[in-house]
Amino acid sequence: MNQVNIGIIGLGSIAQLVHLPFLKKLNNANVVAISEINKNRLLTVGEKFGIKKQYSSFEDMLEKENLDAVIIATPTDTHLPIALACIEKKRHVLIEKPISRSLQETKLIVDAAKKQEVKVMVGMNFRYRPDVMLLKSIINSGDLGEIFYVKSGWLRKQSSEGQWFTKKESSGGGVILDLGIVLLDLSLWLLNFPEIASVSTQNFFINTTSVEDCSLSMIRCRPNALINLETSWSLNSEMDTFYLNIYGIKGNASLNPLRVFKKINDQQIDMTPSGNDNYLSLFKKSYLNELKHFLGAVQGVNPLFSPAEESLPRMKVIESMYQSSHENKEMQFE
Repeated sequence: MNQVNIGIIGLGSIAQLVHLPFLKKLNNANVVAISEINKNRLLTVGEKFGIKKQYSSFEDMLEKENLDAVIIATPTDTHLPIALACIEKKRHVLIEKPISRSLQETKLIVDAAKKQEVKVMVGMNFRYRPDVMLLKSIINSGDLGEIFYVKSGWLRKQSSEGQWFTKKESSGGGVILDLGIVLLDLSLWLLNFPEIASVSTQNFFINTTSVEDCSLSMIRCRPNALINLETSWSLNSEMDTFYLNIYGIKGNASLNPLRVFKKINDQQIDMTPSGNDNYLSLFKKSYLNELKHFLGAVQGVNPLFSPAEESLPRMKVIESMYQSSHENKEMQFE
């Protein structure tokens, strides 16, 4: 397979700013068709990127076009039916996060993909940031020793102004499924997916009613690691704030920017690699790396890096976060 024939469903900001311009630059990608229910947007985006095959019905696109893979970038409540339709047609799928609104919906997607032997990847682009991949290799090398604490946070405005975004029946949730899921995935991945012992969460509805706009969580992992998550659309500041701090028995590290310190003979030595990229460069490279990896997986060059199966334990934690806040107690995992 010299080129992967791709269809894109949903032409919002992520498709226009990331998927289409980046895919156009990759030699092994061929964007065959696009689908969008907003006909004005469909025509405008199709003209801008020179894509003649345009569909207001994704079902028609799947039926008529010879596609190898599909990118789903639509509101969360549509992910399940669109993903199942793509899988039924044996099209490999990249779904922008979150994979779905719930653990139950996620199971349906994972089970269908296994049955049809279709590759389904979830868009967790932070894993593909160069600084994050370097941090992962440092942790895996053992230079920081056993990791016992991850403290992370993301404070920014909500990622979409669409009305569906703050309606629970459409989005599945608020800031947890917008920002928290990224921090949770990153923390669990950096810790090599530890077993979860308990989850304690407090959600706040400061400027929203249907979904939370501020969330604080403490996640206990076996045997003795701790993850702290802080996410908000409403804790106002002059600029977006993203941080992730890792603490190990031999050293510690942080992101934004990447800093690494190691304890040597009771001295804390700065082991920070040189040449950190700025935020915009990291943002672009994360999505470009993600798309390259997805195309490589479709072509059989590499395995999936963030497969749908990994969403199952992640969604279980997220549902426990909501339950913990609703019941005002710590949720224990068996």
